Amino acid sequence: MKRDLASILAAAALLLAACAPAATPALTAVPPSAAAQPVDLTVFAAASLTDAYAEIKTNFEAAHPGVTVIYNFGGSNALAQQLGEGAPADVFASANSRQMEVAVESGRVAPESAQVFVRNRLVVITPADSTADVATLRDLANPGLKLILAARDVPVGQYSLDFLDKAAADASFGAVFKDAVLANVVSYEDNVRSVLTKVALGEGDAGIVYTSDIVGDPAKDVVSLEIPDALNTIATYPIAPVVDSARAELARAFIDYVLSAEGQAILENYGFLPAGGGSQVSHPAASLSESGWR
Repeated sequence: MKRDLASILAAAALLLAACAPAATPALTAVPPSAAAQPVDLTVFAAASLTDAYAEIKTNFEAAHPGVTVIYNFGGSNALAQQLGEGAPADVFASANSRQMEVAVESGRVAPESAQVFVRNRLVVITPADSTADVATLRDLANPGLKLILAARDVPVGQYSLDFLDKAAADASFGAVFKDAVLANVVSYEDNVRSVLTKVALGEGDAGIVYTSDIVGDPAKDVVSLEIPDALNTIATYPIAPVVDSARAELARAFIDYVLSAEGQAILENYGFLPAGGGSQVSHPAASLSESGWR
C-alpha cells in the first residue's frame, strides 16, 4: 500500500512538472549607445568672418554631435601674435597671407598647409543718416571729414592704405590725395568690425571695410560707395590647421567643410568672393610675389 502511494505521489510530481510553464530566461541588460564625448574645437578667425562662420558653426556642429566650435575673432595680426605666444588653437583663418606667414614663422602652422579659402574686396561706407557729403571717393579728402580706418597692422587697414597709394598715383586724384585723406582719420581700429560699428553709429562720416561686412543686417545702417577694380585690392584669406592641435582630425574636417561646395556657398551668401579653386598658399621660401604672402 505504501509502495502504491509512493508511486502515485511520484507520478503526480512528474505530471505537475510537465505542466508547469517553462522558466523565463533572465533579460540581459543592453547598455545604451555611448553618447559622443563633448569636444571643443577652437578656431582663430579674422573678424570679417564673424557672420558667415556663425552659420558654418551651426552646420558643422549638427554634423558632428558632441563638438562645440569655439571662435576667437579678431584682427588677423592679433590672432597671429596670440598663436606665436602659444595660445591654444586648432585652426587659423586669416584675412591675409602675411599673418599666416607669421604663424608659420612662429612654428604654429606647418609650411605648405595653408589654403586660400575665400577672397574679399574693399568698399567705402557712410552712415545711412549721414549729413556729410561723401558722394565720390574724392570726397574722402574733404577738410573736416571724420574718417575711421583699421590700423595698418590689420589686413584691411593695409589694404586701405594700398587703395590710397593707387589713388594718389592716378592723375584724376592727385599726388596729395592720400595725405589729405589721412589727415581726416579720427580713429584707427584694431579690427574691421570696429570700423563698421563706429561708422554705423555715426561716430565717423566714412570708413573702409570689406564688402562682406555690409551684407544682411549691417546694410541697413550704412550706405556703400564702390571702389573700382583699378584702385581696389582683392584680399585672399588662407586657412590652416595648427600643428600642435590635439584634435588634428577634427580640425581637418572643419577646414574641409569650409572648402566644400556647401561651405563656399555660405561664404558667398555673406558677400565673399570665391576662392578660385582653393589654391594652396606657397611657403615664404617659394615665390612670394606669386603666392601673395607679402
